[in-house]
Amino acid sequence: DALANGWAFAAVDYTLAPHASLDEIVAECNTAVAAVRNSSEELGIDVDRIYVCGSSAGGHLSAMVGLGLDDGWRPAGVGLISGVFELEPLIGTSINDAVQLDLAEAHRNSPMLHDLAGFPPAVLVWGDNETDEFKRQSRSFRQLLEQAGTTAIEMEVADRNHFDVVLDLCDTATPLGSAIAELVNRTATDDTI
Repeated sequence: DALANGWAFAAVDYTLAPHASLDEIVAECNTAVAAVRNSSEELGIDVDRIYVCGSSAGGHLSAMVGLGLDDGWRPAGVGLISGVFELEPLIGTSINDAVQLDLAEAHRNSPMLHDLAGFPPAVLVWGDNETDEFKRQSRSFRQLLEQAGTTAIEMEVADRNHFDVVLDLCDTATPLGSAIAELVNRTATDDTI
């Protein structure tokens, strides 16, 4: 569907925990996006129109890329689907058995705890059949983004859950796909966003 919309598409792979720390995983994602940027001429893409989207862990990682911590570069916009943006609540849960976060790493990798000035325009989405924590974190992150001056919209998608909401990403006939298309079109034509 991405290609049908006229969008180039690249899927980023990264080492999974516990084989890599979260710091290392975030660095891998930044390196992957930098590789796309550095190959933009060869790939025939506009480096100023790169958008980063991800679901679940990918939503968190997309937000980390959006912070521009690696080299100051930021995507034109981000799609944050069912992400976690404050990681401290994961410490002490079974999820942390694999991730092995300590408090310092959790804070370093929590987008909510960073300076959000200059964060790119964002779409925050989750399915209606998800846990309250995913919903709370997305709503809270959107509010923080708006307070920092970022254009951010939130959307709960009916009849979707944590695992299938992402399936609508490139289908512009769906609420999620339509919101992503609007983000791409708006940021492509409006230099003030």
